[in-house]
Amino acid sequence: MNFEEKTLSSECVYNGKIMTVCRDEVEIATGKKSFREIVHHSGGVVIAALKDENTILAVKQFRYPLKNTIIELPAGKLEKGENPDWAAARELEEETGYKAKNWKSLGFIYTSPGYSDEKLYLYLASGLEFVGEHPDDGEILKAIEFPLDEFIQKVRNGEISDAKTVCAVMRAFYD
Repeated sequence: MNFEEKTLSSECVYNGKIMTVCRDEVEIATGKKSFREIVHHSGGVVIAALKDENTILAVKQFRYPLKNTIIELPAGKLEKGENPDWAAARELEEETGYKAKNWKSLGFIYTSPGYSDEKLYLYLASGLEFVGEHPDDGEILKAIEFPLDEFIQKVRNGEISDAKTVCAVMRAFYD
């Protein structure tokens, strides 16, 4: 069975700092026409950083779309053309003040493939050394430490419900 869709036309209706929104007319495999609204995003990185084998670093920050403060793993956007490995190191240092000696790629995820092409690269970092925090302008967050077992339990019971954090924890700590 053919699932592919052919783009007939595309109109970008919004061009912002972190995303572009387009409305595409497509032809589906049956020959019928339909519309797709797509959020194009540069992608990002998520880091499960272990301070030691029993301690994980997280960040607490206010997320405006949710109108709430949440706990999540350190993460950030890819700059245009930026290597995800470099972005992960940059974001870990900016958000937590730590550099990591050891890095392991945990692959990637698509956050919402029904309407967005956003791709997040997941990492496990260890061998941490504190060098000082350097948060982005316009970003207020607090780096916090958790016993690893407690953090995993918060993910499992839904207390931590940030999707990228849940995925990174699953990839890092479950075979």
